[in-house]
Amino acid sequence: MSSAVVFAYHNVGVRCLSVLLAHGADVPLVVTHRDNPKETIWFDSVAELAALHGIPVITPDNPNTPEVVEQIRALHPDFFFSFYYREMLKRELLEIPKQGALNMHGSLLPKYRGRVPVNWAIIHGETETGATLHYMTEKPDNGDIVARQAIPILPDDTALQVFQKVTVAAEIALHGVLPALLAGKVQAVQQDLSKGAYFGGRKAEDGIIDWAQSSQTIHNLVRAVAPPYPGATTQLMGKPMRILQTLVTGCTVSGEKHAFYVKDGKAYAICGSGVLRVVSFELDGVEMSAAEFAAKYGTEKFELDN
Repeated sequence: MSSAVVFAYHNVGVRCLSVLLAHGADVPLVVTHRDNPKETIWFDSVAELAALHGIPVITPDNPNTPEVVEQIRALHPDFFFSFYYREMLKRELLEIPKQGALNMHGSLLPKYRGRVPVNWAIIHGETETGATLHYMTEKPDNGDIVARQAIPILPDDTALQVFQKVTVAAEIALHGVLPALLAGKVQAVQQDLSKGAYFGGRKAEDGIIDWAQSSQTIHNLVRAVAPPYPGATTQLMGKPMRILQTLVTGCTVSGEKHAFYVKDGKAYAICGSGVLRVVSFELDGVEMSAAEFAAKYGTEKFELDN
């Protein structure tokens, strides 16, 4: 029976650890993260799944310390698996597993290497993404590919909806290749790194809307950062506003100022090119409907700040 030390967090970590256990892999240790009290925890717990199966769990701030390295080396694992674990594993760790270290990444590598690949794919208007299992090297997301599974991104899908599909894609990819991988019969394929790029993390302020952009570009931003992410933000009448859901209307405008207004019980925003229907929004921290906004502020056009 092959043994695997698993570094995992989030829903992808839970589902992929479940796949390993279903295939009878011996998991002597799970390395995960303590939940950050400042973060919205909307996802499942790897630590709880490991506890259910009696697997020891550690939560080091840094997995590359000599103490953690020696603890893991003493287990003599055949494999490492990293499933949405947030810390980089350095060379001393990566050299431990006899049959290699593998990572599950939430894009179709080599595209969208790096952080938050689902959010970036939506921002760039991609119609497809997926999950890729690949060998780990010290440079993130550039090792040889073992398995990939694609999923569609529909025009109005939010990051949460796409992430849920990517989680299933990760489970399918791992489930399909695991027997060959554990048997040492997998054929890995080298990445052509020229066909993708590396992306960094995103901050809440990256969600500020530039209303000079097209309605499609703004729609992509809104759905890429919709809750449980921080949301797309702007200012209206000097008050903070969060745009939570939009639809592209197909209407065109020319020479009009960027503005928010309500017409026939529906809210709209005039963008640099095109008009968005604003399906859901918050003003000054309060979620309200288009009808509630019109009752309080009227149906005139209110200029949107960039």
